[in-house]
Amino acid sequence: MLAVEIHYEDGRQQSLEVAVPAVIGKDADCEIRLAHWRVARAQARVSRLGEFLQIEDFGSLTGMRINGLRCAQHFPLLATDDVTIGPCRLRLRWVQPVSSANVQNIHESVEQACVSTPVLDAEVRSTLHAELVALLDVRKLDLNNLPADVLKAKASELLREMLDRDNRGLTVLEQEMAIEAVVSDVAGLGVLQSLIEDPDVSEIMVNRYDQIYVERKGSLKRQSVSFVNDAAVRTVIERIVYPIGRRIDDASPMVDARLADGSRVNAVISPIALHGACLTIRKFPIKRLNLDDLVQLGSMSQALGQFLRLAVRQRLNILIAGGTGSGKTTLLNVLGSQIPLDQRVITIEDAAELQIGHPHVVSLESRPRNVEGSGEVTIRDLVRNALRMRPDRIVVGECRGAEAIDMLAAMNTGHDGSLTTLHANSPRDAISRLETMVLMAGRELPLLAIRDQIARAIQLIVQQTRLTDGRRMVTAVDEITGLESGQIQLQPLVRFSVREQTSVPQGLPPTFMPAWREQGVPDLDVIERWFAQGMVQM
Repeated sequence: MLAVEIHYEDGRQQSLEVAVPAVIGKDADCEIRLAHWRVARAQARVSRLGEFLQIEDFGSLTGMRINGLRCAQHFPLLATDDVTIGPCRLRLRWVQPVSSANVQNIHESVEQACVSTPVLDAEVRSTLHAELVALLDVRKLDLNNLPADVLKAKASELLREMLDRDNRGLTVLEQEMAIEAVVSDVAGLGVLQSLIEDPDVSEIMVNRYDQIYVERKGSLKRQSVSFVNDAAVRTVIERIVYPIGRRIDDASPMVDARLADGSRVNAVISPIALHGACLTIRKFPIKRLNLDDLVQLGSMSQALGQFLRLAVRQRLNILIAGGTGSGKTTLLNVLGSQIPLDQRVITIEDAAELQIGHPHVVSLESRPRNVEGSGEVTIRDLVRNALRMRPDRIVVGECRGAEAIDMLAAMNTGHDGSLTTLHANSPRDAISRLETMVLMAGRELPLLAIRDQIARAIQLIVQQTRLTDGRRMVTAVDEITGLESGQIQLQPLVRFSVREQTSVPQGLPPTFMPAWREQGVPDLDVIERWFAQGMVQM
């Protein structure tokens, strides 16, 4: 008999004993039943090979993982091996002890050879996909506006009818696999669905239909899965962008969008993308992080976290700078959640992705021009409109262009405590980029006037950096102290020490610290002692 221990993601556990061979899946006929939508009807089979157990995946899209490694077949299967299928983790053990002195050596050699090879023939899948799309079009079904569950049900029904007429030489099990794969291509995110659901994946990059990379824990790795053709990628892109009022076509071949869970999406199609449609999805953590989480993850020290918390509550205007993928948006969400609950927050973004933990948030999103070339609403338009919405704080997801001048104006006209981000490699570079973006507004302003605006509007620049090992760290905090001889003066407050692997104060405390002391800001002693340590080290 086979002893099975099942651990569900909600904490439940289940133990059972079944005979082998045993099929794992969500169908009632399966010996090991996992009733969950992320599990295929018949997902895998456990059997005996000699005196050992082996497990084989039937070629499902979600696949299975053995000890974290995605595999199609695994032998020998030991009692200590973790088998992950959908949201469940299983331990499988033959009730009679397996005796072999070389079990571990065999296990390690086979584990290195584990591969994920789809069982379903790609040509059959491509043919079924094309016929289904044509049939849906004949029946005048609006693929973009039809609810996903309705479209999946209708697509499954049509595929079954097609396979009933011509089974293409597929077995009953292969037909079910074909239906699941093709429906996912047409009505879902196709082969990306399992990657979206993988909590270890932080970014998904589709270079072309047959070349997909993911980022896991800071490292990139190519995946064995692929779309059936370029049209399948285009279908997935359209299903993402159309529900949120965006479009992508030959006239507008680039688009920024978002998934329902807030993940950021960028898509580019031909002729801009030379090798076919290209899709990039940046996922956000399922758990909304807070300031204490960033401290525990090592992104900043405890003292720096406390300082930034006070800076937000004391209504300092803060600019977060950093490169692509450095964690600017995550830090912006975390700092935004420190805004007092009795204040009204207006967020402004190109594609809404901010998830600020605050009860009084109004989210505004820009809109591109329509097919007729009208109806565009820019970030700059939204910043101007936000000033009429009685905001206490304005949060601009990212300053990229002419909206910078309106953001600075808002910070200088009573909306203290506003937050924004921009791409820059250092606090000094952030100032230069901000000057350039203001000049892009087309105003005939002298550079000295622009620098005066910046120096009066922003108090802190927080530099976020992604290190070579994949960690996201706050590596610098600078205070803007004013304008002198036509140059914006920056005072370094904090730097990340590579040797100590922590945030280190640079000596002089912020110039606004005495004012905080006079106002009776609570918990200030810890911050003052921390900055004093930096003065002693100098």
